[in-house]
Amino acid sequence: MKRPLEMSHDFLMDILDDKSVVLDATMGNGHDTAFFAQRVKWVYAFDIQEQAVLATKERLKAQQLDNVDIILDGHEKLDHYIDEPLDAAIFNLGYLPKADKRVVTKPHTTLESLSKALTALKDKGRIAVMIYYGHEGGEMEKDAVLDFVKQLDQKKYTVMLYQTLNQINTPPFLIMIEKRTSS
Repeated sequence: MKRPLEMSHDFLMDILDDKSVVLDATMGNGHDTAFFAQRVKWVYAFDIQEQAVLATKERLKAQQLDNVDIILDGHEKLDHYIDEPLDAAIFNLGYLPKADKRVVTKPHTTLESLSKALTALKDKGRIAVMIYYGHEGGEMEKDAVLDFVKQLDQKKYTVMLYQTLNQINTPPFLIMIEKRTSS
């Protein structure tokens, strides 16, 4: 059985190719950024922490990847940096591993970013949202995101949930969104 993070990659890679443009809304230590940069045309990667930017730059340099815009800014400002349609986006909500656990994604900026990513998404484009919520404020963000995606118009989007049901200690789970065709 696949873990939610593995499923997120498979879900997105199912529609991506070497011409695709991807948003990594929460670059963290650059794992997703590098994963997608190896496989697509371009990646836009956002984070608000200098530590994340430095870690990602190192990872990309080590793998000789140069098809990434690394952006030290909040993901809710993605429309200030991206002016082309997105094939896919990935979000990992929570905090930067091995960093200050008080610096976390917030419901209002996450929802603003998700909304803008949905607008920028091509038909048949996909968004994967990994929800890590075992931290202060995590439950509130989890509930806000779930409420938001449940209200998406079913004629425009398909939304699915992938999660373990018998695990303790707030295991992360995956929300998968696909934009339907306009026609």
